[in-house]
Amino acid sequence: MDHFISNIVSITILLFLLITFLQSGIDKLTDWKGNLSWLKEHFSATFMRNMIPLLLAIVLVIEVVTAICCIVGIYELIVANHKVYAITAMFLGCITLLMLLFGQRVAKDYQGALTITCYFIVAVFGLYVVTL
Repeated sequence: MDHFISNIVSITILLFLLITFLQSGIDKLTDWKGNLSWLKEHFSATFMRNMIPLLLAIVLVIEVVTAICCIVGIYELIVANHKVYAITAMFLGCITLLMLLFGQRVAKDYQGALTITCYFIVAVFGLYVVTL
């Protein structure tokens, strides 16, 4: 229980990232065609328009890997106070969000970019907290 209490902020942020990326990954898996269709439209006027299936697959993989690292990170923080997976999860979350932010900026979806920035702030704060 001591490890849980001493890592409560990191665990809470990992839970936030887990929910975020697991739900997003599941949505991409269960509605691949819908996501692909929406993204092709969203990026139709950009240089990325012909790369959408590949980019969607890359984002899907990194989201699932991030979610798995969140689960393992939470477990290891509670059981042994080991931080490697928690740090990895937070960092992968930041990288994923930067990729998504880049896409929103390229598509000139500034409101979407602002939303991603809110998630990014949480992820960076989590990375900061877990590395203290």
